[in-house]
Amino acid sequence: MEEKVILVDEHDNQIGTEEKMSAHRAGKLHRAFSIFVFDDKKRMLLQRRALSKYHSGGLWTNTCCSHPREHEQVMDAAHRRLKEEMGFDTKLKEVFSFTYFAELDKGLKEHEFDHVLVGKYTGKDIRPDPNEVDSFRWATLEEVAEDMKERPNQYTAWFVISIDRVISFYEEHGRQM
Repeated sequence: MEEKVILVDEHDNQIGTEEKMSAHRAGKLHRAFSIFVFDDKKRMLLQRRALSKYHSGGLWTNTCCSHPREHEQVMDAAHRRLKEEMGFDTKLKEVFSFTYFAELDKGLKEHEFDHVLVGKYTGKDIRPDPNEVDSFRWATLEEVAEDMKERPNQYTAWFVISIDRVISFYEEHGRQM
């Protein structure tokens, strides 16, 4: 089955669909989501993307990110992909969205209307799909901020763009999660 992304305008209104790799080569604006999961110790779950990923392989990023399918709500897609990528599910809440454009490796471009969701991990087992995730780690917000200062090229473009707003949200609302 050909994987497609949902093309959108600057207000996230669907204007069509396109084959995923074609949209990434052309840099067309499409719908996406990024999930940030925290635990009771105020740590964020990070994943290192599998080296075999079509772009940004080997880079650290948020817990999970992907694209909804046509006729799939962002929240439904987020739960589906969290289970597929990390092997667990949790309650999620959308906290903001943003649009960005980034030139990536392999001649690809990421132009996304990105819905940012947060959740709290209360389980015991994380079972990432090795085709998606090379490794994972828990890190405090301070550790993430410090590591990003020292090694910014080790993180995905969307993570670098969104992390300050995620940290601000968590510092203000983390207790209510």
